Amino acid sequence: MWLARIDRKAAELEQRQAEEEHRRPIPDWILELNRATGHPLAVHVGDCGMAGRRRRQVDQDGARRLLTVDGEPACPICRPDTALHITD
Repeated sequence: MWLARIDRKAAELEQRQAEEEHRRPIPDWILELNRATGHPLAVHVGDCGMAGRRRRQVDQDGARRLLTVDGEPACPICRPDTALHITD
């Protein structure tokens, strides 16, 4: 009986989480942050699956500034520098 309750609750929570993620708009650009220090790690395209859980949404100009002026690295998978037409 307890196991059935736990299974039902887990299924409800998974469903709720899936609905929240579906409703949440995808940002255009993401700044991934270090889990321990909060310092920037990399810039990602908004739907990149390689971005960690600690992240901050940035606009297009902010992503350009982070990559060029601040020298933050671009994700080698989603290549935001290429998407922003930034060349070395």
